[in-house]
Order: sequence, then structure tokens, then C-alpha cells
Amino acid sequence: MSHPRKRSLLTTASLSLAIVGTLSLCSCNNIVTIPDKHNSVIISVKDQKMLVVHNNKPVKTYPVSTSKFGVGDRRGSNYTPLGHLVVARKIGTNAPAGSVFKGRKLTGEILKPNAPGRDPIVSRIIWLSGKERNNRNAFSRFIYIHGTPEERTIGRPRSYGCIRMKSRDVIELHKQLAVGSSVNIIEGPLTSTAFGQAYYHIPTAIRRTQLAKKANDSKSTSTASRKTNKTTSSS
Repeated sequence: MSHPRKRSLLTTASLSLAIVGTLSLCSCNNIVTIPDKHNSVIISVKDQKMLVVHNNKPVKTYPVSTSKFGVGDRRGSNYTPLGHLVVARKIGTNAPAGSVFKGRKLTGEILKPNAPGRDPIVSRIIWLSGKERNNRNAFSRFIYIHGTPEERTIGRPRSYGCIRMKSRDVIELHKQLAVGSSVNIIEGPLTSTAFGQAYYHIPTAIRRTQLAKKANDSKSTSTASRKTNKTTSSS
């Protein structure tokens, strides 16, 4: 008969090995499929792409679809909000791909990609909350990252405000993001960000030139604005 203390030590060791094994198996193609609020994404309206950042390293892009009506956060609009948001809720864990949601509840129906005449929310819902004045209505406007059966439209602005993804992509993303994960939506290209430049391997010298140009443009705009204000106050 084994000693109780020995059994306890063996159980603890086995559990530790199981956890390590699980962590190893969950890492595939640089994508860690364990929810982590330190994982984040950048979404480019111009590129219609999403960049996933893990441990401060850009690891993968996905094609997306933002609003066909443009950007903004006005209540009652169908705009995609810009700026810094976070994951507020995650819905649909373990639901089969193509599962249809209505009012964030599963209906029991499952649709194949590009099912004719259908455009519901499918597979997963990642509900976003705005953290800035210019996107503070995002949560109450039901702005999600979600799956769509209209996968043929991904890569073009076709949504009604949300960020649409292919089912297999949003299921993968759902596994990586946690409540509190950062979501930044920008109007410009991914290469306008440091993570985007690193992902696309833009040489450091070119990055510096681009950043210097951006700083100069900003300075010029600021100078012109001050001159305009001075002229206005003098007239």
C-alpha cells in the first residue's frame, strides 16, 4: 500500500505535466489558443485586415469586413467605431462552426459558408466596449467581432458596423482573446503601426523615415492651425 504523501506528490507531478503538455499542444503556428487578456488585435479599415499581437509580437493576420457605411460611433448609425476598445464579453464557446445566433442566443440552426440568402451572426461573438470618448457607444450599439456565412464578402467593407470574420478564423480568435483584451481599430493601413511594420518586415531605416514624415506632417498641420487661429482672432 502506497503512502498517502507519496500519492499526493505523484498526483501533483502528474497534474503539472498535464498542464505543460496542454500548453505545448495549444501553441500552433505562433498562435496560442489559450485566452489571454495580454493578447491584442489591431484592425485596419483601409486594409480590411486584423493583426494579432501576442507577447508584444505580431503573429498573424486575418481578413475582415468592416462597415459599408463608413466609420464613427453615432447612436443609430451602422458605422464601425475607431480607436481603443476592449473585449467585454465572449459568447459561443464550443458552439459548432456556422451556429446561428439571434439576440446572442443559439437558435440550433447551422449554416454552411455562403449559404444563399442568409446573413445572420454565426459561430462566435466577441462583444466590444469602447474606452475612448469617440467610441463610448460601442457596447450599447452591439458592436461585435463575429462570424458571418457571407464569407465571399470578407476583405471588403460589407457589415452594418461590426467586424465580420470567416467562421474558422473567428473561432480561432475567440480562443486567443480574453475579456479585457485590447482591440484597436484604425482607419489607416496596418503598416502605419509599429507592429504592422514589424509583421511585414519593413526595414528599420524605412520605418524611421515614415515616422519622421508622420511627425513632420503633424507639426505642419499644428503650425497651420495656429496661424489660422491667429488670423481669425486678429480679424
